[in-house]
Amino acid sequence: MDLLLILEKGFFAAIAALGFAAVGNPSKAAFRYVPIIAFCGNAVRFTLMHYAGMNIAIATFFAAVLAGFIAVGFAYYARYPIEVFAFPALLPMIPGQFAYRSILGMIRFMESTQDVAQEQYVPMIISNLITALLTMFALGVGVAIPLFMCYKASFRMTRGEAK
Repeated sequence: MDLLLILEKGFFAAIAALGFAAVGNPSKAAFRYVPIIAFCGNAVRFTLMHYAGMNIAIATFFAAVLAGFIAVGFAYYARYPIEVFAFPALLPMIPGQFAYRSILGMIRFMESTQDVAQEQYVPMIISNLITALLTMFALGVGVAIPLFMCYKASFRMTRGEAK
């Protein structure tokens, strides 16, 4: 297992998550916790994909569940809703490469005038589109599990009743 590669993926995800967090004008606590959640989530996803042989959608699901539970813990101490920490941390896991390839394949399909060339693009479009959609679905469902399991605690965290 190449630990340096895992750390690199987590590090760059943490930086990206900081940028996404800054867009929402969050509390100072978000800038402390969001990079940690993004680092852990992306490191787990990368490890599951490259060393456990999972596909991107399943690995993203487990990483999103983990990130959601870490966000629950941080939200408890920072006294902010879980979403403040979880959502910016998960944005680097959006499968932009697959969505891009899908759109690019559609454009090439429409530009092509030869039937043979068009038939070549259809499997690429479908494969990338399905991968992007399933990964986005896994991301949403994965983070929703901890959010729903800890909904009452999240509500109390913002009202000063948690401790």
